[in-house]
Amino acid sequence: MKPITAIIITLCFGILISGCNTGNQVSSTPARVSNTPLAAPATENVPAATVTPADPSPVPENPALPLSKYALSAELDYDLHVLKVDEQLSYINTSESELDELLLLIEPNSYPNGFTLGALTWENGEPISNYSLSDRELLIPLPENLLPGNTIGIIITFELNLPNQNAPYGYTDRQTNLGDWYPYVPPLTPEGGWLVREEAFLGEHLAYDMAEFTVEIQLANSRDLVLAASSTPEIDGDIYRYHHTPARNFVWTVSHLYLEQETQAGDVLVKSYSFPYHPQADGPALEETAKALKIFNELFGPYPHKALTVVEADFLDGMEYDGLIFLSHAFYDYYTGDPRSNLTIIAAHEVAHQWWYGLVGNDQALEPWLDEALSTFSEIYFYETAYPDLTDWWWENRIYFHNPQGWVDSTIYEAAGFYPYRDAVYLRGALFLGELRDLMGEEEYLEFLRAYLEKFRYRQASGDDFFSLLSEYTSADLSGTIGTYFSRR
Repeated sequence: MKPITAIIITLCFGILISGCNTGNQVSSTPARVSNTPLAAPATENVPAATVTPADPSPVPENPALPLSKYALSAELDYDLHVLKVDEQLSYINTSESELDELLLLIEPNSYPNGFTLGALTWENGEPISNYSLSDRELLIPLPENLLPGNTIGIIITFELNLPNQNAPYGYTDRQTNLGDWYPYVPPLTPEGGWLVREEAFLGEHLAYDMAEFTVEIQLANSRDLVLAASSTPEIDGDIYRYHHTPARNFVWTVSHLYLEQETQAGDVLVKSYSFPYHPQADGPALEETAKALKIFNELFGPYPHKALTVVEADFLDGMEYDGLIFLSHAFYDYYTGDPRSNLTIIAAHEVAHQWWYGLVGNDQALEPWLDEALSTFSEIYFYETAYPDLTDWWWENRIYFHNPQGWVDSTIYEAAGFYPYRDAVYLRGALFLGELRDLMGEEEYLEFLRAYLEKFRYRQASGDDFFSLLSEYTSADLSGTIGTYFSRR
């Protein structure tokens, strides 16, 4: 039976149970494909299983693939909510096609007066004059085609006026969050176009290539502040220097309230930053994050960074970034010491995203199930290992209680609202993966997941990639199961 505290949180903060950012400031684009919901099948609970650990060998810090490089120097005025940035980008064409233009996405430019472009030059200092900046897209024609394997450099200076909002980007009276704060080059599609999607009212729309980040941050004209980021810094006076690679993004957050804690999860340093209002939840948030990291390290393979940061968010969402996760303050506010809580569930979910989003990327707008369903189903692995007596509770509370319907392969543009989107992509996605696990058997299923992770590590994967590889790891007839959950297969 679903516990009272979880019911209260679900009713008051229904948006929370997804585990990722679900609300944005811009309305969605029209639905592109029709979607007729299906009733959820009666899938049996998956029992706990003995799991053979994944290969413990470490992931190399510098993978055998070329990386674009972002060198960012930022100065934040915390009280005035202004950020000044110098950015040097060295972009390498990793595709097999020549490029005649370079596209940079600038999310802050979607806010009124949110982005002011200063200088824009080539790496030799020569000004770039024939660019266009429209909404969040900065398009730069190249003086000559960029051949596969070749690199081009640009320098950008800009200023951000941060919006006052409870979100992963912006400020409140308790924290300033810098998610998706710098211009970056999106991935290329297999067809050679830029992987750019319109923002929607829910879900994530951005995709990222792996890159190398060198970041220098200075906190100017401010009171005593605490800075948390995707990696650990070298501190020189009031300068914080970071190196984060290979990674999909670099995110940071600042507050005058943060309390810091840390622990070790094997070789990984786990750091926690929380507000000083609920001491009963601060330690568990850190401990459950570290616990999930250990479990998924053993199940899927090693986490690729030396640190993982968990931050209490002044917004009603959980949100994943590469090396940093946000957990809503509501999870802390309503925590009672019971692992049957959103604090524990969503901590596991966001940590799982370090594999299913961080290591293996995907088109989050058109195929959100590839990271959200896998991260949701990873929660049951967490409970089977950490709290085996609560596995039945997880299935009943997280999945069956909501009687989920809808197609797993729904896009972020098709859902009628938050609950239909969550039910179809997250919950029915977990039902599909549970049924797949039953049909394949535990050993074969985990072997497939690890192969999927290894084959598409540091790359973008698609649903076609998922099912093509799946066919190599099972002889079971999956047509009925796939047809029950997917509308496009």
